[in-house]
Amino acid sequence: MIGVYGGTFDPIHYGHLRPALEIYQRLALTQIRFIPARNPPHRGIPSASAEQRMAMLRLAIEGQPGFVADDRELRRPGPSYMVDTLRSLREDFPDQPLALILGLDAFLGLPGWNRWEQLPDLAHLIVSRRPGCRSRWPEPLEPFVRSRMVGEPRELNTGPEGRLLFLDTVQLEISATAIRTQIAEGDDPRFLLPDTVLDYIRREGLYGIV
Repeated sequence: MIGVYGGTFDPIHYGHLRPALEIYQRLALTQIRFIPARNPPHRGIPSASAEQRMAMLRLAIEGQPGFVADDRELRRPGPSYMVDTLRSLREDFPDQPLALILGLDAFLGLPGWNRWEQLPDLAHLIVSRRPGCRSRWPEPLEPFVRSRMVGEPRELNTGPEGRLLFLDTVQLEISATAIRTQIAEGDDPRFLLPDTVLDYIRREGLYGIV
């Protein structure tokens, strides 16, 4: 099974990387494909360019087996809709199950995504959440969860797509917005993101570095 992890990654940080590593190991995924969005539909224009965000992503995952930087959304014009990305991956990997990895906040916002009801036709959904977290599901998520949720990773093997698994992982309270603000204000964000990424930010003068 191939993991699919989308985001702006502006910049990528340990709050992205640590849960991804836990999911990769616990589900014995073949790989996780990190896919930066060129035109994120639900966020403003990224501060760093597509090329810079891809460069930071490659630096962050360098040396980690199974972590792959995928630029398909950066090469595709128009809004970066995940449903289109999954269809593209399905064409490239017709015989392998896909698992879309989401944080809990992203999952709660799923009804605002373009053609979100089609996502389970293309992939399993893996929702990373804080241990012990329990949520009440607003409409229309409640019937969506009830009809698709499984309790154990092995239950994903019952089909190539369509299942929903909530997985408890370490949740680091790190945000890319806060990192950008720290850098712009002259504070040091070290230990929030890989040193290789921070060195790149400084070399490129990103996020207001003088």
